[in-house]
Amino acid sequence: MEISGEYHFDAPRSAVWAALLDPDALQAAMPGCERFEETGPDAYDITLRVGISAIKGTYEGTVKVTERSPEDSYRLSVDGGGKPGKVQGTALMQLTEDGGGTRVAYSGDIKAQGAIARLGSRLLGGSAKMLIGQFFKEMDKQVKQRAA
Repeated sequence: MEISGEYHFDAPRSAVWAALLDPDALQAAMPGCERFEETGPDAYDITLRVGISAIKGTYEGTVKVTERSPEDSYRLSVDGGGKPGKVQGTALMQLTEDGGGTRVAYSGDIKAQGAIARLGSRLLGGSAKMLIGQFFKEMDKQVKQRAA
């Protein structure tokens, strides 16, 4: 399943870039994030507790940041699983100047297995969009706190 979207931050690109790659900001912004531990350069182990219908459960996995182009773009790779199934995905995050702020555009692909895959792309896509929306709203708070 493909996902894409964008979010506008009222902050300079350097501030948004720094927050999007800061482990503490990421942990605070990820819905249900219980653990976000660095295991190596740009590699993290995570534990998330998700409470959305059939994908409800605790998931453990890894996140890796690759193809870094400072303040312009990077790629995320996610691999994880829990009782409801497994999820693998990649996403390209692109930052651009946008009217005095920063636009973050994301595009990626998610592959699901188990009960999650049986939900169908409409329900899974809706859940993904909701979680991504929550993430960006919380990340916006992190960026604003850092600027204050």
